[in-house]
Amino acid sequence: MSTLTPLPLPQTFEEGCALFLLFIAYSTLGWCGEMLYCSVPKGHLCEKRGFLNGFLCPIYGHGALLVLYVLRGGFQNPFLTFLFGALLTSVLEYFTSWLMEKLFHMRWWDYSHYKFQINGRVCLLNSTCFGLACVLLCHVVHPWLWAHILGLGSVVIVPLASFICGIYLTDTALSVRSAIQLSAQMGKLRDLQSELKDFVAEKREESQERNAERRLEALSRVRALRDGADIFERRLLHSHPQLKAAREELFAGIRARLAENEAELEQLKSIYSPRRDRK
Repeated sequence: MSTLTPLPLPQTFEEGCALFLLFIAYSTLGWCGEMLYCSVPKGHLCEKRGFLNGFLCPIYGHGALLVLYVLRGGFQNPFLTFLFGALLTSVLEYFTSWLMEKLFHMRWWDYSHYKFQINGRVCLLNSTCFGLACVLLCHVVHPWLWAHILGLGSVVIVPLASFICGIYLTDTALSVRSAIQLSAQMGKLRDLQSELKDFVAEKREESQERNAERRLEALSRVRALRDGADIFERRLLHSHPQLKAAREELFAGIRARLAENEAELEQLKSIYSPRRDRK
């Protein structure tokens, strides 16, 4: 049988620092697994994954700690570890997807095209992979990793955890800021798209010069929104193809609406242009 290692609740600051290092380790391992999962089918290294700028995915760190605490280090029967681990991590993924969508008004991942999925937030394939990862976590990785972290001693654990925590909090603040800015940008694109829908109906009451001004103004707003993303926002878009595709879809819709309005404007001009009376 495997030697399972339940994870104790921290009682001292040093134990809290050790737990934080464990969280960072699992977040980093999760990021590595995510990169492999996305890159192998493509045959090349895909774009950097994850919400943060650093090389870690916090959802995997939280998932690992959740499994270790709820399952008390895992079951002696690996199948039970697989089953309950898959359930716990799938619930976490579903809740994280829902929460991030509510906070930032954007869909960060979507599994709707998978055969077995729930509201596009979780799917059977990922849940199976999470379950297998939980077996590896509880029965192989955690006992070894936790022993080595504790073996570092307080002389290393406390300053190392403090240094990494500072970087982690800074990265989190930058990433949240970028997500808020992208959310605002997507909202402005949707507003512009709605405005353009009413553009044709108002053309008949406006002069040709005013119509041209409104079109140039719309084009200027589109360019500003397209080119205004900073390096952190662009990184976030590349890390989440679903989000990037939604943004590009909005731009494409606006371009199509502008082209359509231009054609309709020319048609209206030919219909309502003043005609000379025949003598």
